[in-house]
Amino acid sequence: MSSACARVRRVALFGGTHGNELSGVLLVRRWQQDGAEIQRPGVEVKPFLANPRAVERCARYIDCDLNRVFDPHSLGRPVVEDIPYEVRRAQEINHIFGPKGSDDAYDLIFDLHNTTSNMGGTIILENSRDDFTIQMVHYIKNALAPEPCPVLLIEHPSLKYATTRSVAKHPVGKYQT
Repeated sequence: MSSACARVRRVALFGGTHGNELSGVLLVRRWQQDGAEIQRPGVEVKPFLANPRAVERCARYIDCDLNRVFDPHSLGRPVVEDIPYEVRRAQEINHIFGPKGSDDAYDLIFDLHNTTSNMGGTIILENSRDDFTIQMVHYIKNALAPEPCPVLLIEHPSLKYATTRSVAKHPVGKYQT
């Protein structure tokens, strides 16, 4: 997935994929109130609270992990009364920011998380061949220097990711301790 010629026009900033990870929730709420610091000419930037029910309860999730249900089976399930909340929410997110794997999908989803692991501010990538995200990470690392900004690549040749951010053409996760 090379992006050397593709221009990034639509970016989503997700917080609250896990309702008990509050850094992203607080940032998204701030940007929803006043998005001046995230707006750029020629780019639509949308702050988005991914799992509002879990945020309301300050719980990781309600029925199942939202960050694991962006697979074809879950996204294609019929909407019935007893469908898990996060599966329905994944379908809504896919409708708003996707559809996943399509030319109409958002260019970038930057999904903000917290962790108790001692990994500082770490960027998570799922594809080492995505020129855009590699260049973006290089820019971020240079902008933050001398502060460290580790990058974790969770690439697997046969694994299809079912993360919230995987709806976008360029998925990026950001974890903060």
